[in-house]
Parts: sequence; C-alpha cells; structure tokens
Amino acid sequence: MFTKKMLVLSGMLIVGAVLFTACAGAPGPVGPAGPEGPAGPAGPAGEIPSMAELTCTECHNDTAIITRHKANWQTSVHGTGDGLAYAGERQSCAGCHDGATFSEMIKAGQNFSQVESGNAAPTHQDCRTCHQIHTTYTGEDWALETNAPVALVTSGATFDGGAGNLCAHCHQARRYLGSFVDANDATKYAATVRFNTHYSVQVDVLMGLGDFGVEGKPGAHYTMVENTCVGCHMGENQVHTFKPQLSSCESCHAGAENFDVGGYLTEFKAKYAELEAALLAKGMITAEGATVPGSYDAGPAQALFFYNLVHEDGSYGIHNPNYFNALMEMALEAMK
Repeated sequence: MFTKKMLVLSGMLIVGAVLFTACAGAPGPVGPAGPEGPAGPAGPAGEIPSMAELTCTECHNDTAIITRHKANWQTSVHGTGDGLAYAGERQSCAGCHDGATFSEMIKAGQNFSQVESGNAAPTHQDCRTCHQIHTTYTGEDWALETNAPVALVTSGATFDGGAGNLCAHCHQARRYLGSFVDANDATKYAATVRFNTHYSVQVDVLMGLGDFGVEGKPGAHYTMVENTCVGCHMGENQVHTFKPQLSSCESCHAGAENFDVGGYLTEFKAKYAELEAALLAKGMITAEGATVPGSYDAGPAQALFFYNLVHEDGSYGIHNPNYFNALMEMALEAMK
C-alpha cells in the first residue's frame, strides 16, 4: 500500500515538473563574469636571434654601404631636389619631379603624360624612388623598381638599355621641332622662350632620334655600354653623384685622362661658340643665350633648336658624337 502511494506521488511530481518547465518564461540576462583565476606558470624563455640571423643586417651592417651612397646622392641634382619647388605639384610635371609620384607611375605602368594629378606635398627623388626599399628586408631591396624597356612618349621608339631603362622614364624628349610649326605659315617655325625638347633629352640623343634636320643613328654609348646611363654615370662602384665616371670610359678609351677623348670636346665647343655668335648676330638669341621669340625659316629654326638641344643634353654631344657633329654641320650651314 505504501509502495503504491509512493509511485503515485512520484508520478505526480514528474508531471508537475514537466508542466512547470513548459510554463517557464525566457531565460534572464547573463550575470556578471566571475573573477579571473590565478595566472598559469610562465612558459620557457624564447631564443634571441643572433645578428648574423637577422636579414636586416644585409644592408644595415657595420660597413658604409648606406652612408656612402647617401652622402654621394645628397650632392646630386636628384638629391638636392632643385626641380621640386616649381614642378612637383604640377600634374604634367609630377611624374618626374616628385619622387613619390614617380614610384606610383612606375608601379602603374604609366609614363609622365599619363599621370592624373600632382602632389600637394611633393618629395625629391630618394632611395625609394629607384629601389625596392624594405620590401623583403634583405639585400634584394637594392633591386631597381624596374629595368624593363621603355616606350618613349614623343618618338614612339623603344629604349632598351638595361639598368638605364629606369632613367629613360624621365630623361627623354617631351616634344620635337615639329611641335613649333607656325600656324600662319607651315614653312616656318614659331619659336617661343621654350623653343626646346624640354630638359633631360639624353635618351633621344643616345638613340639619334628627333626631327632636328639630319637623320640620326644610335651612338656607341647606347649600343656598346652595358646598362647605358648607369654604366657611364655610376660605374662599377655605383657612385650616386650620377656624374660620369672616367674609369668607365677607360674600358673602351684606354689611357683616357679626361672626357676630351681625341680632342672631341675642344673641337665641338669651338663650333658651338661659332654657332652661338651667328645666332646672336641674327637676333635669334639674347646675350645670355635665351631664345628670342619669333617666326623663323626652317634652316635657322633648326639651327636654333639644335643650339638649345646642346644645353638640354648636357654632354656637348658625348652621348652621341656622330649625331651631334652632323647636327652641328647642318646648323652652321643654315646660318650662313
């Protein structure tokens, strides 16, 4: 009898529990977290890598590899940033005059004419402009941003000069003589105060390009010098002043004591002075050598354009002596 009552009572309790659970409301909010437990035991000490194991030391070491290049670079036109103040912020100039924009231009596979905007806070060219600094944190970061052949903007030709290809992105003509044809007389040229190719036209000179009055051909400094611009202007020691290295000349011009190899510079400069005197006598340049704007016949216009080209190239034709000698003869003949 007692057992029967217990069974009935247990059954009622189970039914009640089920009914109570079915009628329960939504669970309440979670209570606050309890206090943190005690910290576990400390793990074993890690190993500090030795200096020899750090890849950074491939560049940041006890040699002068960085300070030497930096000291040289700071004396160069690239390092001083002379062209930055007046051109770095301009959309049409920033690709070459602003170091950061140049890097972005190369990364995007563009040329200077495709850059869409200037830089409101421009920078001069520095290590990162030319090199892949802090990409791998190894010596591979000294690699150039690019050494791919360059399609030249004005001529449409392709410059393929090894490491010098990086230089070619900016050291090329922005315009030729044909840009100055007189709108009122197609047989003449309308000279302006900027009657030139724009500065840094070395690549076009090396390849003998342009519509300056004679047919040009690539010079030996393009076809025979390994890495073209870099081979001559930096040499085996990678001098970052970017001034031409006489030691580079000696590999072809044995015993050369200066850049006046075979008396070329002496002779060319004498003819250049003759051309300058002729242009001054005809009132086409000022006493300071600046172009006097005007409409000029083709021959004298070509002579004047070549006169300015010599300034823009900066080598007095060493980049391509045969081409410049031919242009000089044309110019002197046109001024008679």
